[in-house]
Amino acid sequence: MEKKTIMLGMVVGSSVGSFVPMLWGADILSFSSIIFAAIGGLFGIWGAYKLAQGF
Repeated sequence: MEKKTIMLGMVVGSSVGSFVPMLWGADILSFSSIIFAAIGGLFGIWGAYKLAQGF
């Protein structure tokens, strides 16, 4: 169950992170979208891990 939660956190975090640069008009395939997707994925993994551990 923990692995599924962490994978879901990664997917959600990277999806949200890739759309953040679009708020200021960047393209979905721009370099900043890729960077923000990676950062969002890391935050998603961290958050899901904390959630799975019970804070």
